[in-house]
Amino acid sequence: MRRLIINADDFGISRSVNNGILEAAQAGGITSTSLMVNLPDSADAVARARKCNRISVGLHFNLTVGNALTGPSSLTQGHTAEFYPLSRLLAAAALGMIDENDIERECLAQIDRMTRAGFPPTHFDSHRHVHTHPSIYPAVRRAVQARRIPHLRIPCEPLDVNASALAATMKKSLLLLSARRSRRLSTDSRSAINPTQEITGFVGISLQGGATFGTRLFALVRDLPAGTTELMTHPGYADADLAKRDNYTVEREVELKILCSGEFQDLLRDLRVSLANFGDQMAIVTGEHELAQYC
Repeated sequence: MRRLIINADDFGISRSVNNGILEAAQAGGITSTSLMVNLPDSADAVARARKCNRISVGLHFNLTVGNALTGPSSLTQGHTAEFYPLSRLLAAAALGMIDENDIERECLAQIDRMTRAGFPPTHFDSHRHVHTHPSIYPAVRRAVQARRIPHLRIPCEPLDVNASALAATMKKSLLLLSARRSRRLSTDSRSAINPTQEITGFVGISLQGGATFGTRLFALVRDLPAGTTELMTHPGYADADLAKRDNYTVEREVELKILCSGEFQDLLRDLRVSLANFGDQMAIVTGEHELAQYC
């Protein structure tokens, strides 16, 4: 049997994205979403998610947009609580300038804010995949285990998926190397929760990029392996608030249109692909076991 968890990243980044994600949920185009809890429009996302029981909601851990919940630290610029942009964060992490305790405190704070809002995270991933960096992953893993979050994403997409997308293949290669390095640096191989059924794959990085999203998505679904695969997506609408926080804008509207289309639903039905989400408790595996599974 082939199962697919279709996750929409960036819930809460802007109201326009929130609109698109909830529209996709109502249409059956996604089964899960990941919430950014430190941004102004996260309150709108939480309020609307309470009215939608179609999807599971996880944490989209954020270290690059907006302000840290824990205030000024080695993660932020100067004496402010504003996060470094991605390039500076990665450079600081590579140079050993980020305090692991600051990462763990911020991670716990974001998890706890979501839990207090009534949504204990069903899964964990991060904006721009920052949690896979070898200097960040160990602290994240401790926080995920401490709060017993059932699933931690390791974004290792097979290199042969949509291999003609050169930029995506390079990104996948870097993420694979980063995940393998994180695995070697982690000494505790205990999983937070015993898995009932492991996720056997992750895809989605090679789908990003605009007009050919539909063609690449349909090809990917036709080649899904047996087992449970997580598909990362970014549906939404573009507006000025989104453009201030992210450079992936109008491409989200292309993704939304395809995910909500009857053709996509027909394809899933014809191929007998079952849809699932992280709340089904069928994809529970965390830590070193997961890294070994993917990488």
